[in-house]
Amino acid sequence: MSIERLMQPLAFRRGPAMGNRFMLAPLTNLQSHPDGRLSEDEFRWLTLRAKGGFGLVMTCATHVHAQGQGFPGQLGIFGPEHEAGLTRLAGAIRDEGALSAVQLHHAGARSPAELVGTPLAPSDDRESGARAMTEAEIETAREAFIAAALRAERAGFHGVEVHGAHSYLIAQFLSPELNRRTDGYGGAPEKRARLLLEILEGIRTRSGPDFQLGLRLSPERYGQVLGEIRELAQELFRTGWLDYLDMSLWDVGKEPHDEAYKGRSLLSYFAELSRGETRLGVAGKVMTAERAAQALEEGADFLLLGRAAILHHDFPRRVRADPAFRTAPLPVSIAHLAAEGLSPTFIDYMRNWKGFVEEAA
Repeated sequence: MSIERLMQPLAFRRGPAMGNRFMLAPLTNLQSHPDGRLSEDEFRWLTLRAKGGFGLVMTCATHVHAQGQGFPGQLGIFGPEHEAGLTRLAGAIRDEGALSAVQLHHAGARSPAELVGTPLAPSDDRESGARAMTEAEIETAREAFIAAALRAERAGFHGVEVHGAHSYLIAQFLSPELNRRTDGYGGAPEKRARLLLEILEGIRTRSGPDFQLGLRLSPERYGQVLGEIRELAQELFRTGWLDYLDMSLWDVGKEPHDEAYKGRSLLSYFAELSRGETRLGVAGKVMTAERAAQALEEGADFLLLGRAAILHHDFPRRVRADPAFRTAPLPVSIAHLAAEGLSPTFIDYMRNWKGFVEEAA
């Protein structure tokens, strides 16, 4: 395995190259202000990763519409009140030599009622209390994603990533279990993908020629069908709209849940697709330099780091210095996380990740 390849630049179809193969994964952290404005805590968390050598620094899931908020303290990108903070953040990341991206998000049925009132979803959902969106509301959501991308471009970000994973709004539309519509946005896989495709095409045609566009998908769980997601990925590679596809795999070495696809890695089903100039990134429990290099050998172009980036703001630099580098063993102390740029709010959130934070004596 060649650790050296991890530190090589990666060119995209549009915009500048990423300086290495490490991208900061979009991570929920609850650190922004209640109205979605960027806080000093979130600014520090993100810019510290740029200082630490990540080739691209991505924000947390950033909601594109007030109705689509997914959690308290979530960064927003739907109003003029957000623009000053976003512009400052993009400039600071750029000054550190990293690329920057905003992840665009609408929680759909997963929006807490205490934050948004009645959540909106493709179809009525008894468990969450969400109601089915009208076609006018679908159009509003589509335009909110596109407008947010253009706001990110004006703020100086190199690009955006559309969040189509983890059973948020777009993934809900993709799911045959959660999307039971009978109009043009439901039924056959291509109709369930219609909202996503309209968003991507709108961003691509209305943003500048060098603005980078990525997409996050999850290929299983949450009502997703692996075969359908694989076919969707191949179609998106064919369009050329995307600069990169970010596959959230939970573990880059795992086999699929679906019995029909067992016997090989989940990653392999996407690495074997004909992707042209579109780059393939993967996320899921990459905690060592060796495992990162192995994922590249298995067909990925770059890695998105979550846990490893929380534990070490300078993971890429540590890998460059030590090809045998491994992250600190879990659980870690509160002091360790604070030194890595996590606020008390973020640290408290990390207690939800079983075995991550050391319990107080």
